Amino acid sequence: MNYRAHKLKEAVIEKIILLSGITSIVIVLLIFIFLLKEGLSLFSSVSIKDFIMGRNWYPISNPPQYGILPLIMGSILVTVGAAVLSIPVGIGSALYIAEIAPQKTREILKAGIELLAAIPSVVIGFIGMITLSPLIKNLFHLPTGLTALSGAITLAFMAMPTIVSIAEDAITAVPRQYRDAAMAMGATRWQTTWRIVAHAARPGMIAALMLGIGRVIGETMAVMMVTGNAALIPHSILQPVRTLTATIAAEMGESVQGGSHYAALFAIGIVLFIITFLINGVADIYLHRNRKKGLK
Repeated sequence: MNYRAHKLKEAVIEKIILLSGITSIVIVLLIFIFLLKEGLSLFSSVSIKDFIMGRNWYPISNPPQYGILPLIMGSILVTVGAAVLSIPVGIGSALYIAEIAPQKTREILKAGIELLAAIPSVVIGFIGMITLSPLIKNLFHLPTGLTALSGAITLAFMAMPTIVSIAEDAITAVPRQYRDAAMAMGATRWQTTWRIVAHAARPGMIAALMLGIGRVIGETMAVMMVTGNAALIPHSILQPVRTLTATIAAEMGESVQGGSHYAALFAIGIVLFIITFLINGVADIYLHRNRKKGLK
């Protein structure tokens, strides 16, 4: 009887997990369909090429111009800048916490990282606008400190807790035998940490990086507060920029429902959805390829 009850319990749990997975996929598809329904009407009056490659975003001009190339370039510049800053620091911090730091120091650092992750993005944006922007303005002698660099630093600060926390869990999950075997073969502690442990934890660290970058791409309030919101193609990281997410947040409340401006903002949402899907797809392919190599 106990065996039958146990099998029934396992079957119920498996069905619940399967249903949850299917529900998640259906919800994502419904979101994409909703974006297509609201955004595709724009392309009856604006070509996809002019929308993607257009250099002017003037939705209230006559006639309106819906070119999102400056927004795409601004998003890429801020995202790449945040990744360059957050990935080395995040991975290095995770390795230090998991492999080098004493137990007491490790507990203090982990608690601090969890507190950083809990800070609302609008608060971080406000701090960046009040403290970081004037510092960059004075340091580089700029007309304004609300630049892509300010956005990159702010978003890197926001992405690091996610990267450190998940990467540290992946490193900790590496079996102890890997470390013991490397040390027994004469490897130093640093060689063991970098060449053995970090290599074994690479899939988990890649997942951490993808989640961190995903947060950077999808962030709205903080980046809107510190980047200057200038819809111009940037030629330097010290120029004001506007991102795709900030444009939707800033202008959705001012657009007329059903109008071309409204549809253009949903079309931006479609672009964001596709970019996120591509990033996750590339990461999944990379992880799957490494998993197959490990099985071989």
